[in-house]
Amino acid sequence: MNSINNGLNKKKVVFIMGATGTGKSRLSVDLATHFPGEIINCDKMQVYKGLDIVTNKITDPEKQGVPHHLLGEIEPEADFTAEDFCCQAVYYIEYVLNSGHIPIIVGGSNTYIEALVENPVFKFKSKYKCCFLWVDVALPVLHSSVSKRVDHMVHAGLVDEVRGIFVPDADYTKGIRRSIGVPEMDMYLREENKSNINEAAKQILLESAIEEIKLNTCKLVCCQLEKIRRLRNKKMWPIHQIDATNVHKKSGKEADDAWNEMVLKPCLEIVEEFLKDDEKNVEAETNIRTMFPFKKLQVAI
Repeated sequence: MNSINNGLNKKKVVFIMGATGTGKSRLSVDLATHFPGEIINCDKMQVYKGLDIVTNKITDPEKQGVPHHLLGEIEPEADFTAEDFCCQAVYYIEYVLNSGHIPIIVGGSNTYIEALVENPVFKFKSKYKCCFLWVDVALPVLHSSVSKRVDHMVHAGLVDEVRGIFVPDADYTKGIRRSIGVPEMDMYLREENKSNINEAAKQILLESAIEEIKLNTCKLVCCQLEKIRRLRNKKMWPIHQIDATNVHKKSGKEADDAWNEMVLKPCLEIVEEFLKDDEKNVEAETNIRTMFPFKKLQVAI
């Protein structure tokens, strides 16, 4: 039996994993409104304040009133490490549990998730029982969806947003400037206001930057999937893989119907069963005690 979920009466935490653009945020809100729960963000760029378009933060209407934690809370220049995430996540998990809700940890930063679950200092495995959901989409379909999403982000104001934090010779290895979409815009933003560059040349630079954003996002997707497979196949995490490929092939009402049937329905069933485990364990323990009543040993003196 997997050591992650051994033991009775552990506190319960739901994790939603998956590559960028698969629908993790949507699923987290769907689950949180059903059970109910509160969401703890595990995207290492979305923890920072600002760049809501670049980091693709969930919008207020999309939250549907569900409380979100560790979302846009950290100063943009801060060096927020995996250890920092673990400390904050444990705090919020206990906060959510004490409010009588289910903690739902969602995000694509699998390094942070692994650090939290496997960290011997926090003894996470001995305190919490985990339900891992993996929203998966076939790579060719996901790459197409990612490309469309980048185009949507550009239309929504990505360039202006990055321009707002642009400084020459910025350090793109720290804080929110590590976000895909920021370093790729560097050359365009350096050149756009120079007098010796014409509109056609600027457009070429912009299109090149956008293509680089798409390419780097696709590379990120592959890295995310590799880490999830390693956690499942080598670390033996009991991860439930949910195929959302057909959802991404459709649009409008057809996509919504496919989501409800192919993603939401099985996830609701999995989490409902997960949350019932304690009731089953208590019932089984009661039956055992009824069948084999405890007798106090008489010790001869």
